[in-house]
Amino acid sequence: MKLNKKVWIPAVVLLVLTVTAVLILGRRSSDKTTYTFEEITRGDFENTVDATGTIEPVTTVEVGTQVSGIIDQILVDFNDHVKRNQLMAVIDTTLLSVQVSDARAGVLRSQAQFDQAKYNYERTEKLFQQNLLAEYEYITAKSNYQSALSSLMSAKNSLERAERNMRYAFIRSPIDGTVIYREVEEGQTVASSFQTPRLFLIAEDLSKMEIHALVDESEIGLIKEGQSVRFEVQSHDEKQFTGMVRQVWLQPETVQNVVNYTVVVDAENPEGLLLPGMTATLDFVVEQKKDVLMVPVAATKLQPTESMMKTMFENMRKRFEKAGRDSSGAAGRTPGTPGAGRFAGAGGGMPSMGFGGGMGMGMQGNGNFAILWSVDEKKHLQTYPVRTGSTDGRHIEIIPMPGMKIEPGLKVIVSIESDEPPAEQRTPRMGFGRRPF
Repeated sequence: MKLNKKVWIPAVVLLVLTVTAVLILGRRSSDKTTYTFEEITRGDFENTVDATGTIEPVTTVEVGTQVSGIIDQILVDFNDHVKRNQLMAVIDTTLLSVQVSDARAGVLRSQAQFDQAKYNYERTEKLFQQNLLAEYEYITAKSNYQSALSSLMSAKNSLERAERNMRYAFIRSPIDGTVIYREVEEGQTVASSFQTPRLFLIAEDLSKMEIHALVDESEIGLIKEGQSVRFEVQSHDEKQFTGMVRQVWLQPETVQNVVNYTVVVDAENPEGLLLPGMTATLDFVVEQKKDVLMVPVAATKLQPTESMMKTMFENMRKRFEKAGRDSSGAAGRTPGTPGAGRFAGAGGGMPSMGFGGGMGMGMQGNGNFAILWSVDEKKHLQTYPVRTGSTDGRHIEIIPMPGMKIEPGLKVIVSIESDEPPAEQRTPRMGFGRRPF
């Protein structure tokens, strides 16, 4: 039986078209792309360096003792305010008073011996001058006199030392301040043979505190003297305190194989909320800018797909051609230079878009350049070349290229979910004619 060509040929064509449509639609359905958008904002920008530190009084004095003995009295306690030369504690003076008495007795004994030696010396000196006494006896009397004089001076020094030790038994405050620590109790024995034991710790002025913060070596170069600092403490997490960098210590400190440097921050404490030993969380204000355009950092590090790259190249071509037509209409052709009229505004080459050299896959380009991606009302992809500035880790400052109008509220793509693989990393060639993109 013969098939009717009028029926067979349309059936085959219909089958082919059906299979082709299924394949095309199936492929399109598999290449689904979803964008996540965030808006460009305008506001104040701040770049900070985070650190932690310990709050300490600006000036502290350790009060100790230079004599050994038993603590007889303690006259101050924790948090007491003391004045300069105020009596704080007394060490038992029984043995010390005995030493003073012995020293005084030694002075009396030495004084008597000195007086006798002096009388003998003066008498022999007169006889020697009259040639009534041998020279040997004169020298002996003079030697005894000088020896008695030195013994008297030594005895007086011993008495002075004993009396001073007696005064050291009365522990007095060297400064005006607050007792923030006490380490002894009444009846406790203190010994000062090797080192001075610490009895009290006095803070001079708790209305002014300092913070010793550890800053990583990778960020210490951003810290300068006079820099403003914000910090918080756990006991007053609803309140924010301020301070200023006073000094950066050059001596490094290694913590878990990480090199840190100590930064000293001055902080006012008029309300007395900051206590010694508190842990502070600090933000060193490295940079502040007012009224700048900002986008999330992710928008400048977007990984475009191949189709997005093609769209970008097409948009660039259109911009270049438009710039060339505008330039040609304004300046005309330069005789002897083919095509110069098209790109007279770009010095005879392509119009400058501010990209510098090539651009990587993240579209950051060389230096601080980036490409922002957006979608217009017709769902068409649009690109916006920008310069990037400071960043706080979450947002980054952007500066539109000349001729690019970017307003706050513009929604830009920050992430892509697509079945299409990302474009291969390469440097696009922004040319015309036979040179491929």
